[in-house]
Amino acid sequence: MKPRITKSPSVRLLDLKSKPYFIVASVEVGNSTTKCILTATNLEDGKTRLVTKTVGMTRDVRPPREGEEVFGRTLTGVELTRQSVAELVRDTLIGAVKKANLDIKEDIHFVVRSTGVVAGFDSPDEVGEFVKALADGCLMAGVPPKRMTAPMSIYNIPEKFRKYSKIEQVVFDGAVASVTPPTGASGVEIVANEMEGELATAGIKEGSKWVDVDFRNPCISMDFGTTLDGRIISPDLPYAKTIGNFCGFAGAIPDAIIQGTRLVDPKKGTALDVAGNISLGMIAYKLKEKAIKEYAGRLNEYILVEKVPAGRKRYGSVPVNTEAADEIGVVLIGCDVGNNGTDLGKLSEIGAEVYEKHGLKVLFAVIDEVMARVVQRLVKVARDEGLVFEDTAIGVTGRAGITGNKPKLILKYLHELGINNKIEENVVFVDDGLARGAAVMARCMNSLGNTFNPLGGHRGGKCILGQRMKLQKR
Repeated sequence: MKPRITKSPSVRLLDLKSKPYFIVASVEVGNSTTKCILTATNLEDGKTRLVTKTVGMTRDVRPPREGEEVFGRTLTGVELTRQSVAELVRDTLIGAVKKANLDIKEDIHFVVRSTGVVAGFDSPDEVGEFVKALADGCLMAGVPPKRMTAPMSIYNIPEKFRKYSKIEQVVFDGAVASVTPPTGASGVEIVANEMEGELATAGIKEGSKWVDVDFRNPCISMDFGTTLDGRIISPDLPYAKTIGNFCGFAGAIPDAIIQGTRLVDPKKGTALDVAGNISLGMIAYKLKEKAIKEYAGRLNEYILVEKVPAGRKRYGSVPVNTEAADEIGVVLIGCDVGNNGTDLGKLSEIGAEVYEKHGLKVLFAVIDEVMARVVQRLVKVARDEGLVFEDTAIGVTGRAGITGNKPKLILKYLHELGINNKIEENVVFVDDGLARGAAVMARCMNSLGNTFNPLGGHRGGKCILGQRMKLQKR
């Protein structure tokens, strides 16, 4: 079985200027990294290409200054103020646009902001301050406000894109790539990093186009950044429902394992700091396979994967609302290490042992095994909860899910679940899922779709434009 891994090609500056490319900046402040990724979607074929990417470490945000209020912290305890986050966003966005030889006001057609840091926050007020800080940073970089909100009419869309927009036929009603967000009757989000899950799902839908996997509904998306997010989607038409949400730890697991080696900061270090091109050859892997599996088994004993118990307010560091989830029939599936990370230190201890006895390459092989089993366990819970259908597609994005040997192992372990005879045709691994999702969200907000290459609807089915028009007329 060969994994289908998306990595879209870049696009030339000349083509950006001469062809109908819709350029979107995705600005994401995460617990580990802060990124600005510029993507360009050719509105003639509906495919998104990479323009450029800048990545920095969130821990490098400047410290709070006198008079500034600390409104939140990352999972590793880095203090954040509205001003410091805004400056970080501004510098990251400007850096990416300059790197691409573009102009923010002239060439960037839309900007989407997102954050995973809210997973470690305590209150809605903190989340609100972070959202304001993201917007402040974009405005400071020179982004016009209209480039961050849905247009009211065709005349608010750049003239060269108007013929591609369906805004006079259907308006943006909150559904991104034909999936409605999971909110309770009171409008309460059931997981703190819901927007990340929304973008990751949409991004995997777009990325799958490059490897001929039909990742429309029903589907399962999993984003393995520092924290886990993603969705389980129903087969309903024209809009599918979110029937499951993922939350908890993801990349924080390999980070904790690596921190035990003392090769990185024992509190703020990440696997990214030492990853590089580290992998075992086939012969070396076979010689060490028994030890790799034994260590992975020991590590997985500390990693919980389950349906989030009722009444929990936080799971795997992520604020959750189990009552709101029950209210609308959404199953929360979480990944924790102890109780909200209490056993992360145990992972560090085992990581230190593996590194001391076998070295870094074997340690990364152990991490690949651990994370592949986490994916298998997450999907198994979804299956046992009745959320996996015969034609459900599965998509994985994020550093702790697509790097190293994880895709091959994930395919192997999903095949063991017996959920699909042709598992490799129904599973896709996508790079930069959030950035791709930002491009999709921007297109949805501007009603820029392709009827012959749709992102929404049912797997194997046709475009749902007609059904959406009927629904909105009603």
